[in-house]
Parts: sequence; C-alpha cells; structure tokens
Amino acid sequence: MGVFQPLEKKDAPMPTELHPEVEEAKNELLNRAKESGISVVITDGHRSIERQNELYAQGRSDEGSVVTHADGGESYHNYGLAIDFALKTNSGDVVWDTTRDGNGNGKSDWMEVVSIAKDLGFEWGGDWSSFKDYPHLQMDFGLSIRELQYGKRPKIEKDNNKATSESESS
Repeated sequence: MGVFQPLEKKDAPMPTELHPEVEEAKNELLNRAKESGISVVITDGHRSIERQNELYAQGRSDEGSVVTHADGGESYHNYGLAIDFALKTNSGDVVWDTTRDGNGNGKSDWMEVVSIAKDLGFEWGGDWSSFKDYPHLQMDFGLSIRELQYGKRPKIEKDNNKATSESESS
C-alpha cells in the first residue's frame, strides 16, 4: 500500500483556450453530428474565472436562474477541458430540447449527440447523480478539480498528440 502524498501547490498558468485534444474532439463531434443531420452549436468552451464567477452569481446574488454549481476555479471549463452544446433548428433557433428529433430518425437528436460525444471520450453532465448538467461535456484526463487547482495539467504527448495527466513526480 502506498504512502499518502499530499498535493503540493504549483504555480501553473491558467489555460486561456480549450485543451488541444478537447478542441479536436469538439470539432469531430460537430462533424459527426452534421453527418447525422444534426446541427450542433457550442454555446461555451473555455471560461475565465471571472466569467465563471459571473455565472455562479446568477440566481444567487444576481438576477436569473442558477446555471452552475461551480464557482470560479471549480469548473472544468476554467481549465479548457469542457464544452456546452445546444441544437440549432432549420430556422436557425438555438434550442436545449432533449426530446427533439429534427433529423426524423425516431431518436432524440440530443441523445444522438451525447452518444457521439461519449464515443469521442467526453463525460456527459446528464449522467451525474446530483446536479444534472445536460448541455455539459468534459474530458478530465484523470484529474480532479482539486488537482487542477493545485497546478496539475494534462500533458500533451508530442509524438501522437494525445493527452495524459501529469505524473505524480512532476
């Protein structure tokens, strides 16, 4: 049995854009959905801590409905590891209708997108047991929010452009 190793806080810069592997999977998601006759809109990707704090205040100290349970620094969006999506109708409206069958194949377009996303390695917020976040897709690369807050970041392997989490020794 290993000895407990407390996390050492490292001064790591906050990402300012989507992680390259998340960006690549996002683009593949859009392409595969389009091939299935589904128009998907990415409504959010990387999110600054300031923007996260604004969203967290919504429905609390600010007007509106609660849209997140994550304060600044507590969301995978803040680390460029998450996206949110919606569907676009033929008339151009953006909708969050999880039952819509716009391509007429007898299946929910929303769930078709979720299936594609899972095949690409995304975790879906609709599978969470507490707060269901149906538009949310994330790749955590085996890293918890706490580890990200302490400066761990997914590494990018140069030879095959795949991300892995940093080793415990780094």
